[in-house]
Amino acid sequence: MSSAAEGAEAIATVLEATPLEALHRSLGAKMTAFAGFHLPLHFRDGILAEHRHTRSHASLFDVSHMGQADLRASASMMERIFPADIQTLPSLPLGGMRYTFLLNEAGGILDDLIIARLGEDCFRIIVNASRKGEDFRHIETLLGKEGSLTPRPDLALLALQGPEAARIVRAHADNEESAIAAMPAMSSAETRLADRRVLLFRSGYTGEDGFEIALSSEDAAPLAETLLRHDALAPAGLGARDSLRLEAGLCLYGSDMDETTSPIEAGLAWSIPKRRREDRAFPGAEIIARQIARGAARRRVGIRALGRIPARRGARLLNEKGQEIGEITSGAVVPDGEGLKAIAMAYLPPSFSKPGCRLRFIARGKAIAAEVAALPFRPSRTHRQPQRTEKP
Repeated sequence: MSSAAEGAEAIATVLEATPLEALHRSLGAKMTAFAGFHLPLHFRDGILAEHRHTRSHASLFDVSHMGQADLRASASMMERIFPADIQTLPSLPLGGMRYTFLLNEAGGILDDLIIARLGEDCFRIIVNASRKGEDFRHIETLLGKEGSLTPRPDLALLALQGPEAARIVRAHADNEESAIAAMPAMSSAETRLADRRVLLFRSGYTGEDGFEIALSSEDAAPLAETLLRHDALAPAGLGARDSLRLEAGLCLYGSDMDETTSPIEAGLAWSIPKRRREDRAFPGAEIIARQIARGAARRRVGIRALGRIPARRGARLLNEKGQEIGEITSGAVVPDGEGLKAIAMAYLPPSFSKPGCRLRFIARGKAIAAEVAALPFRPSRTHRQPQRTEKP
């Protein structure tokens, strides 16, 4: 065996399998390595078909690679770690959720995550797979003796996304139809689906209505098989998950934001409410307050190619004078009616961030015409989405 082959085999042996891997393979998944796991890139019909199906019906994604943990601490302690409003979050039976960040002292994003309140001093957090080890250690350090964090590797996580998601969930709920129908976006509830105990979150990463379902690893594959018998539901992989979130104008950690990016630069100021901006009692608060008051030196924007060649991550962006002004952070080709369109995101100086601003990106050694586009590329259709009225 060659050294290259030995290296590839060694890498393959350390990849983790989710509880659904056997099911993925039985459904014809093309598997790929992602964040230390074997995950489906796409199934038999391909990425574009999965993208369309999610937008028109519903798809089931395996997101068990994400990091889940239970965190016990007071709400005031939590607010010293995260810039979200934690104190007003309701607890189960209808719990509240927040999208928020771990920040460094420079206001840079160490990770973006979801916090759900389960009880008085009990929370569930869901972090990015590539960051979970670092996140958990960082949170434990900040907590000190004022709280505890317990990773939950015993849990799986499924994402059911699309306009028919609620109908599918209700069809398998055990006497919980009215409660599920009343769940607003960014809420959580304990319930049973197909006679299996789950923690249900009404949230997602596609811009569609949907649910993320946390449950025991041993129940994940049986529940997924049951849900997939529904005629409106199909499996989908990482490829469609990425194109859907990009079309919805949502960031991917490590691509569209990292520890050098602040929430203000990323266009996520809405996630830091007025009270938290004023109390400044979280890491990086002074720098974030300064960016809100004076404006950030760059802004996350949408990019639309004016041709068929897509802009890919790392592609250089030029102004009309040929000067480099930024680079692409994410790019994809997505359905556009019966055709396709190439979309992307990037960070640009404010003077070049207005929708309609013409620029060029470099692809295949050529300068390709493009323009700045408003985000999101497709309006959100989440259920009863809260109005985001605060502006930086």
